Amino acid sequence: MPSEHGKPKASSAHSFPNAMIREIYEQPQALRECIGRNVRDYSIFPDLLQPIESAIFAFKKIIIAASGSSRHAGLAGEIMMEDLAGIAVEVEYSSEYCYRSTHADTEPIVVVITQSGETADTIAAQRQALSRGAKTVAISNVADSTIAREASATLLTFAGLEKAVPATKSFTSQLTILYLLALFLARKRGRITSGVVRAHLESLSALPPEIEKALPSWDAQAARCALEFQHARAFLFLGRGVHYAIAREGALKLKEISYVQAEGLPAGELRHGPNALVDEKLPVIVLATRDPADPDSVLRYEKTLSVLEYIKSRGGKSIAIASPGDRAIATLADRVIHVSAATELLLPILEVVPLQLFAYHFATLNGCDVDHPRNLVKSVTTE
Repeated sequence: MPSEHGKPKASSAHSFPNAMIREIYEQPQALRECIGRNVRDYSIFPDLLQPIESAIFAFKKIIIAASGSSRHAGLAGEIMMEDLAGIAVEVEYSSEYCYRSTHADTEPIVVVITQSGETADTIAAQRQALSRGAKTVAISNVADSTIAREASATLLTFAGLEKAVPATKSFTSQLTILYLLALFLARKRGRITSGVVRAHLESLSALPPEIEKALPSWDAQAARCALEFQHARAFLFLGRGVHYAIAREGALKLKEISYVQAEGLPAGELRHGPNALVDEKLPVIVLATRDPADPDSVLRYEKTLSVLEYIKSRGGKSIAIASPGDRAIATLADRVIHVSAATELLLPILEVVPLQLFAYHFATLNGCDVDHPRNLVKSVTTE
């Protein structure tokens, strides 16, 4: 592993300067564990959702309640479930759910997401959902947590202990669980065949070795990007579709550990006001990956290229996260980090890792404590 700019030393695979970078490097194993513990012989969640089996066939929509990084995972999960299973999904802030109107004429399943299982707002949201007669599914990393004990059914991410305050391996494990849930629901509702499920699962299982192989290169490239933009005090992150959730997460990672302003936006919204900020002092980080087999993904990519062209024409600086073999992107972005090829809904699991590394290196270059950022705690246990 590279040793400059605070990266792990090459002398030992286990010699990490802090918990955050160690947990970033633990993501391949965390994903293997998440998949292996939730899939058995191509059967997803065997018996785990049996307590809500009747609701699985009766519900009219899914409501996801979560906060922080978990909510960003929920935003990606919304698109996964809508695209794969054809289900209407709404994503709420946990802190707002209790104050919204009741479920009216719907019969939802409420999915609550929290790494610790002790997030006060999310526990309150689940209790409110149960009081309204809804079935709940808790997604957590901690089996004996409050959220897991009180849920109608629980799905565990099995990411392992995460000591650093910033969510890294817990976030990618949440994306993995939500992708599995989308596949599970799609199969239950007859949207896809068992053969298609098997193909999706094989694609998902290919991600951990791809991430493992790419991590040292992503690490070095992220460090160079951080060094180039070390003195910037604000950033924009842009993404379309499912990638918007990752833009939000990339911005959150950067702001929470380096104390600079960062905002994640849908790429198409740049020209609706935020473009007033674009100049040579404001770096824009753009998620510009694509799935060549998906026409919608290609269209989103082409529109994202036009946004990069616009940024360049205004003297803006940009970093792009792109797919392999993309030559067009190099003419538009100042820096490009390539991730492995994947299907559209799996790309977020890959592309968030370079953003985590960029945030890590930017923060350490600026002298910040990435494991214990000021004013933050691992689990918000008070409302």
